Amino acid sequence: MPERIDRNLSLELVRVTEAAAMAAARLMGRGNKNAADDAAVQAMRVALSSVGMDGTVIIGEGEKDEAPMLYIGEKIGNGEPPKVDIAVDPIDGTRLLSLGLPNAISVVALSEEGTLYTAPPGIFYMDKIAVGPAAKGAIDLNKPVEWNLRSVARAKKIDISEVTVVILERPRHEGLIREVREAGARIKLITDGDIAGAIMTALEDTGVDILLGIGGAPEAVVSACALKCIGGDMQCRIYPRNDTEKEMALAAGADMNRIFGLDDLAKGDNIFISLTGITNGELVDGVKYYEHGVETHSLVMRSKSGTVRDVRARHRLDKLMAYSEIQFADGNS
Repeated sequence: MPERIDRNLSLELVRVTEAAAMAAARLMGRGNKNAADDAAVQAMRVALSSVGMDGTVIIGEGEKDEAPMLYIGEKIGNGEPPKVDIAVDPIDGTRLLSLGLPNAISVVALSEEGTLYTAPPGIFYMDKIAVGPAAKGAIDLNKPVEWNLRSVARAKKIDISEVTVVILERPRHEGLIREVREAGARIKLITDGDIAGAIMTALEDTGVDILLGIGGAPEAVVSACALKCIGGDMQCRIYPRNDTEKEMALAAGADMNRIFGLDDLAKGDNIFISLTGITNGELVDGVKYYEHGVETHSLVMRSKSGTVRDVRARHRLDKLMAYSEIQFADGNS
């Protein structure tokens, strides 16, 4: 049995994503994805190290030989109970940030040990469908696109012409986009950041009703954590991009036809997730600078209570720099 999490870790996690967002935001629009990601990773790791937990990175920056920190399997936190799984994405949308485009966010999710799904070796993508609470139970990944769109429209009591579908703008989605248009629904194309895209479906003021398409498998797990907190719904299926990935997945015992629901991806009873805006977007505002401080905007969620907190914080720069070990990019990176 997973070890129970007895305390609310929300405010500890929001400090983590705030730190990563502030560290990365100074490089907005500078065209250097790697420098921005390095800044966010370092800041997030420092902040996570002080959280009262015995954590293991389940979803991170890659395997140990690929990433110097926040690698998969790294132990993080101060080593005290509870034992937890951690999924991190210091920047969901590094390209967005590097170009100064909307919807770059910093995200961290946490759940009881052994409750977050890890994809088989070599599998990096999943076919996904996600909706908010109003359309929970109205989706089926085995059904045609038009069936799902009409089902969501019925659940939300709107016409299919009023349904808005968020889709990653990729060549692989040309057929999907055509099907959505033929069904009569509206489309919102995003260039990156399908964690934000999935969460948009669950928040009424974003104007998005459903996410469709193929995106990252790690991002699917983080999205599932958020949707479980909000009360949305999601289904995914492993999507090998080529024969090599398919052979690796089959060798690992993966079922190519299995449909993963929320409880398959994030089966914990007490999931926490925090996301902080780096650039402005539909979910949260980006980092803003003032003469003596920095403002951040975050959403913090907990599945046990179903609470979604909207957190706006003002950070005094002199206090922040003096108190924290976090290294902020100086613009010369």
